[in-house]
Amino acid sequence: MATRSGPAAGDLSLSEIKEFAGFPAGTQRYIRRSLDIGLAREDAIARWSRDMVEETAIRVQAKVYQRIAEIRAHIPDDSGLDALEGFMAPLVAVSAFDLGQDRLPGFSAYRFLYERLLGAHARPWLPGAFCAAASLPHLHPDKRKTLLQSISEAAATAPGWSAREPSFYPEWVDKIDETRPAN
Repeated sequence: MATRSGPAAGDLSLSEIKEFAGFPAGTQRYIRRSLDIGLAREDAIARWSRDMVEETAIRVQAKVYQRIAEIRAHIPDDSGLDALEGFMAPLVAVSAFDLGQDRLPGFSAYRFLYERLLGAHARPWLPGAFCAAASLPHLHPDKRKTLLQSISEAAATAPGWSAREPSFYPEWVDKIDETRPAN
């Protein structure tokens, strides 16, 4: 769903769609499911669970994602450290959960999801939260290495970040029954 109109907005939406299309299918599914949970868009259990194990996983994710509103409310306005604790600690905890699900293979997928969950003003904080969460001991050392190597030097040391909100929010797409004639 695009939020702005015009050629520039269309180009930006298209680049976001291309980025999303480049993620593995499991990552795409996890991002769409996570957005349904985190943005309260749909009944995630009805839409995404294929069995009892997945239903349980969605319930756990929904419980963890209850902190998203708190995180959004505490995004610091600047780089001052006085507001950091109420924001960064819960962000790292939720990020650690998501990285532990083994569906976000690197920083770009993490950033794509969290820009949409939290908004553009969280962008400057995402590299630090990602690195902190990816460094935690709940992840296998090989997984930690892969995740930490996925963040580019440019992303980790960016001098500034765009304040433009994401325009593409991927959603569930029903499968087409190719055996039925088109109307």
